Amino acid sequence: MPLELTSITKRFGSREAVSGVSLTAGDGEFIVLLGPSGCGKSTLLRMIAGLEAPDSGSIRLAGRDITQVEARDRDIAMVFQSYALYPHMTIAQNIGYPLRVRKQPAAQIAEEVRKVAARLGLSALLDNRPRQLSGGERQRVALARAIIRRPKAFLMDEPLSNLDARLRVEMRAELKHLQHELRTVTVYVTHDQAEAMTLAHRIAVMRDGKIQQYDTPSCVYHQPANTFVAQFVGSPSMNLVEKSGEILGIRPEDVELSLVDQPGWSPARVYVTEEMGNETIVVLSDGSAQLTARAPAGFRAESDTPVWFRFRPEKLHRFDAASKIRK
Repeated sequence: MPLELTSITKRFGSREAVSGVSLTAGDGEFIVLLGPSGCGKSTLLRMIAGLEAPDSGSIRLAGRDITQVEARDRDIAMVFQSYALYPHMTIAQNIGYPLRVRKQPAAQIAEEVRKVAARLGLSALLDNRPRQLSGGERQRVALARAIIRRPKAFLMDEPLSNLDARLRVEMRAELKHLQHELRTVTVYVTHDQAEAMTLAHRIAVMRDGKIQQYDTPSCVYHQPANTFVAQFVGSPSMNLVEKSGEILGIRPEDVELSLVDQPGWSPARVYVTEEMGNETIVVLSDGSAQLTARAPAGFRAESDTPVWFRFRPEKLHRFDAASKIRK
């Protein structure tokens, strides 16, 4: 495997930020570390990069143990949230900087810069300074600077979080296409589940320094390992109802609604509706709890309107009430 983490642990004082994490990433895989703030995902990324040292465990890249290797000698490229471009340099100089550090010939650097800039649509901007570029253009420059090194792995720490919603969607598509072309193992940190679901070959969902589930986006969504994963992945999140010593989970899209009484359906009232254009999110109240359902765009109901619902039985998820683990 190009990247192997084995029992990685990191402590800050008495707090264990990362607890015995193990995972592997195959050649060309796009791995996403997903979780809430403080779950340990960025700390784990920094240990892969060599910016933090693990207290125990090992890290191997392309068959080489790099646990104690200096960051500059790991052959890894990082892309940060802040872009980290040199403001006094042109775009061409920013992109070519890693090759200048390696003392490669100027003509070779210029040719490599030209190729990478063309691939990322930056050819017309090479003589500009970073302040003259939009946020999306600056992020592409940061990617170009990482790509030109041809590293053994890319590490990305929330690189799209500074962009507006439209640019984030555009850059997600560019990243996915680019990574498919380059076929270089990539580890990407985010708290945004939409980024994780759309980009990843596999997702490591983290909580309190531990991996809760490491699987494909489809499995993480359709077969969550526990109630934390069930509620963290999916928007709106999975409904959880405790009943008869177990927890039943149902996705909002698997809650059926009717404005007329149906045999065997349960009564409730509309608490609030949110029209999303292509669908309507309906929050129901049955007097003791709330449920969220997805309804077609044409669904119309004011707050406090009587409504009837049922769960699609084949879509129910069952979790142990004590351990919160999938049964």
